[in-house]
Amino acid sequence: MKFQRVLGMGVALVSTLAVGGYWYLFVEGCAPLNALSAQAAEATDLAFQLVPYNSQVLGMSRTYGLVLPPGYKQHSQQQYPVIFLLHGGHGNATDWNLKGNALPVIQQLYNTQRLPAAIFITPDGNDLRGSSPFWDPQYINGPHGKVLTAIGDELVQVVKSRYRTKPSPQFWAIGGLSSGGWGAMNIGLHRLQNFSILFSHSGYFTDKSGAENSPLAYVHMLNSAQRASVSIYLDAGEGDKKYLTESRQFHQELDRLGIANVFHSFPGGHGLHGADVGWNYWHQHLADSLSFVGDRFRDAQLFGQAKSKTGFNLFPQVKCLKN
Repeated sequence: MKFQRVLGMGVALVSTLAVGGYWYLFVEGCAPLNALSAQAAEATDLAFQLVPYNSQVLGMSRTYGLVLPPGYKQHSQQQYPVIFLLHGGHGNATDWNLKGNALPVIQQLYNTQRLPAAIFITPDGNDLRGSSPFWDPQYINGPHGKVLTAIGDELVQVVKSRYRTKPSPQFWAIGGLSSGGWGAMNIGLHRLQNFSILFSHSGYFTDKSGAENSPLAYVHMLNSAQRASVSIYLDAGEGDKKYLTESRQFHQELDRLGIANVFHSFPGGHGLHGADVGWNYWHQHLADSLSFVGDRFRDAQLFGQAKSKTGFNLFPQVKCLKN
């Protein structure tokens, strides 16, 4: 009888998580590396570390993950672009490293010159309640803490004060997976003075807290200058009904508003097992979003060089980003 009760509770928990869209919590460990990624992992000089800081916004000690670019210490005068990677539900600042195997992906992009050397930051996106399988991280200024301000303002300033970063938002990107994809859009669109490149894997774009934190609605509140300043990458799995539908809707709305963006659908998505689901999916397609980010960084670099040489703009912001 006791065994049946325990079994019943376990089935109920799994059912609750599944219905709530948390299948990916069951995909444990690291996504398998392909041959190229495995070679990059063996040769990489990249290292992940957790770094503490005191958050005055949240009134507590926090941590963020840090990956410095190759040769950071040796090139003491060089400034670098910055990329924030946000985790999803029941996650933390180590997810992209431990579960997503991000380092070999980044190394391979460096090796193939598809991404300029950059500083990677993986924030802790949880609010004052901490991480839980029963709620997504709330990347908002809400009743459980001002997470949007803590990441979009405070952590930005912490990173600028501790590392040699390029100051312009054209060299700052923010992205994430699932609820982290929504979080990246929500934080990024509210803080375009800090970020100009946003990306989402398997994200959603409406939030129960209302239009203020729903990118699908909030994007209409941007003025023409703000719309011209941002570039957005979106992808979603063909097996993800909600996330695929919302990503496509958001892409279509961005097109209508004239905001530079690309959208891709790939096999897989959130899921319980398989080569193209969960962390396997996000590991595989991190290279796609970061290649997009790398192209935008190069556009900004060329734009800055042309403006510096001539004293005026030779060309407008690149907008040919259709898939």
